Amino acid sequence: MLVKIALLLCLITFANKTAALSDCFAFMSTPLAIHWFRRDLRIDDNTALFQALQSGQPVLGLFIFDSTILNKLEDRDDARVSFIHLHVSRLKQAFESLGGSMLVLHGDPLELWPQLLNDYPISAVYTNRDYEPYARQRDGALNKLFESKGVAFQHFKDQVVLEAKEVLKDDGKPYTVFTPYSRKWKVRLLPADLEARNSGAVFTPQNLYATQPLPLPTLADMGFEPTKIAFPQEEVGDALIKVYDEQRNFPGIRGTSRLGVHLRFGTISIRALARRAEALNETFLNELIWRDFYHMILWHFPHAATGSFKPAYDNIPWRNNEAEFQKWCAGQTGYPIVDAGMRELNATGFMHNRVRMIVASFLTKHLLIDWRWGEAYFARKLLDFDLAANNGGWQWAAGSGCDAAPYFRVFNPEEQTKKFDPKGSYIRQWVPEFQSLNYRPMVDHKMARQRALDTYGKALKGQIV
Repeated sequence: MLVKIALLLCLITFANKTAALSDCFAFMSTPLAIHWFRRDLRIDDNTALFQALQSGQPVLGLFIFDSTILNKLEDRDDARVSFIHLHVSRLKQAFESLGGSMLVLHGDPLELWPQLLNDYPISAVYTNRDYEPYARQRDGALNKLFESKGVAFQHFKDQVVLEAKEVLKDDGKPYTVFTPYSRKWKVRLLPADLEARNSGAVFTPQNLYATQPLPLPTLADMGFEPTKIAFPQEEVGDALIKVYDEQRNFPGIRGTSRLGVHLRFGTISIRALARRAEALNETFLNELIWRDFYHMILWHFPHAATGSFKPAYDNIPWRNNEAEFQKWCAGQTGYPIVDAGMRELNATGFMHNRVRMIVASFLTKHLLIDWRWGEAYFARKLLDFDLAANNGGWQWAAGSGCDAAPYFRVFNPEEQTKKFDPKGSYIRQWVPEFQSLNYRPMVDHKMARQRALDTYGKALKGQIV
């Protein structure tokens, strides 16, 4: 079908005397390499793209709006779909500006790839590794397909600095505590791990494969509509990184980079950011190491994607009160710092990291609602949602994860406010009514804390946690 559309467009062009007829059939016989964009939506410093462009075969770009993923999204104006669409459009324009082509398709990759292999003379597929359970399952199935067709399926590390099997204990087992992992990470790091893959330097017409352009699917074609959420910039100044350790915990000021969404979808290079962090601020670098750590955990312990990392915590009898959960989602708990965070999330797709810990602790400890409920809500709303980091953060707050806060640590929202928003600037921005007489906490902190300690303690009694 794709070839038929392309041939039709090409023949129309030929009829208008703007192309040679032989050009219409050239792509049918020239072996080509596909670079399959996924979590790497950029041209420069893209490992798999760099390798493809150096393969000696012309490269055809490809992106698939995966219906298996999109069909699970609840909001038709999901900001992440708009974000991806914007950057895929820019990629397509970049390919076409140099005389190359990029296919942008919508559907199930397992159904689209057999047709692609039938329509194009593909000899190799280049892509960067994705470590999430669904991606691993999908790529495993496609690897069998490619092998049956004699097509090389080339995978590369790109979205992390050091991946799952590169940082292990001396006995070859994975770390489950961050601090020793981070020490080993820094010892293991080599200059080559941070070197740029200068794909932009070899992104030339001679290395690209040209077909007649096919239209980019619109958001409406895929059942979505544009978001009203503004996207954060792709750049952050050195000045912010230099004082990151001093300012990162205060939500009322701009002390964090907000680059999470760009790292999530690969619109910026993790290596370039790590080089700057290494030179400017170790605390900032540690945050990037945390990102590698959680990806490593998900790779070695895939059960954590749906269950407690520490199985004993699956015995906790969560209250799971639906009405209370909805108040938490809407930012109507009566605790200003919690409500500010949830309202910011709902309005912007962003929540400050310190506040993420506070609201997660409140849901799991004060309300005794299953961390998976909160994780799912964050997965729905966060612009920078990343399964590994989101899961790791929620299990940390609930006490069920690796290197987690102990179950008896229950954040006091009032004390957290005094410490991290002492002037109330963040709260006033999102909860202007917090000083009104009708604004009251939905649950007493002292009672909720004791209830959490009793519930956790009874469920975990005599178990290794």
